[in-house]
Amino acid sequence: MANDVANVSFDGLGTEIGLRIVVGNPDEFERAKKDLEQARGMYEKFSKVFSRFEAESNLTAVNNALGAFHDVPVEFVEIASHCLEYYQKTDGVFDPRIISTLEAVGYKGDFKKGNFKLANSEKHDKQLVALDQYLKIENNKVCFLRRMDFSGIAKGFITDKVAEFLKSKGWKNFLLDSGGDMFLSGVDQAGDAWRINVEGIPYEKMMFALSGNGLATSGISKRKWEINGQKFHHLINPKKPESFLFDLKTVTVISKNTEDADVWAKTLFLMGKESAIMYARENDLAAIVLGYDGRAWISPKAKEFLYI
Repeated sequence: MANDVANVSFDGLGTEIGLRIVVGNPDEFERAKKDLEQARGMYEKFSKVFSRFEAESNLTAVNNALGAFHDVPVEFVEIASHCLEYYQKTDGVFDPRIISTLEAVGYKGDFKKGNFKLANSEKHDKQLVALDQYLKIENNKVCFLRRMDFSGIAKGFITDKVAEFLKSKGWKNFLLDSGGDMFLSGVDQAGDAWRINVEGIPYEKMMFALSGNGLATSGISKRKWEINGQKFHHLINPKKPESFLFDLKTVTVISKNTEDADVWAKTLFLMGKESAIMYARENDLAAIVLGYDGRAWISPKAKEFLYI
C-alpha cells in the first residue's frame, strides 16, 4: 500500500519551489504540513539574506558598504566561506564577483520582469586577483572589497539547509525541488528510490534513481536574452567574461548535496562542452552534458545512478 504525501508549492528565489514529505502514518500528516510551512518560511528568510534584488537584504547591505566588516547571519558567513572554498576547487571558474558583468549585459533586476538594457559603458571585469583578496571573514564578520553575487551557490545552499531542518524533525523520505536544484532523501511514495529525469531529455530515454543525493542543473534554456542582436545569458565565466557560449543547453550534476551539485553544474557549463566532458571524466563527477544539438553525454560516474 502506497504511503501518503504532504506537499507545498510556492514561488521563491526567483523560481518555483516544490517540497514533498512521504508520510507513512496518517496521524503524522498534519505535522508534516506544519514542518513544510516552516521550510517555506526558511526560503523566504534566506531570500532576505542573499538576494541581490532586495534592497533590505544582507547581501545588498554588504555590497553597499565595501571595505567594512559587517555583522551578518551565521549562514551568510557559511556561504561566504564556501565561496572561497569552491573558488579554489574550481581554479577560479566559480567566482561571486561576476555581478558587474551581469549588470553590464542587462541583468540588473528580477529576470521575470525582462527589462534588459546594456549599461552605457559595458564593462566585463576579468578577475585577475584571487577572491580571498576581496572577500574577508574575521570573527564571524564579513567584508567585501568588491561587490558579490551569491546566486551561483545560494539555491543549493538553501536547499541543503532545508534538508537538514527536515531531517532534524525526524523525516527520512522527502524531495526538495528548488527550481531544478534538488535534494532527494530516502524513498518515494511507493517505497522506491526517487525517479528523476534530466531537464531537456525525455524520461523515456534517461532516468535516474536517487536516494540521499543532491542534483542540480545549470543551463540557458530559460535565462537568456538578446539586445541589439547580441545574445547573452546569466552564466558568466570570470576568466572570459566577454564570452557567452551557446554550445551547451544544460549540464546536470549528481553529488553528495545540492550545493556541491549546483556549483559543479555551473562550473562544467562554463568550461564548454569538450572541456566539461574531459574534466568530468578525469575527476569522477556524475555529470550529464546536453549539447544544443540535442545530443547528451553521460559520465561513467553518472551511469551508476541510471534507472534501468
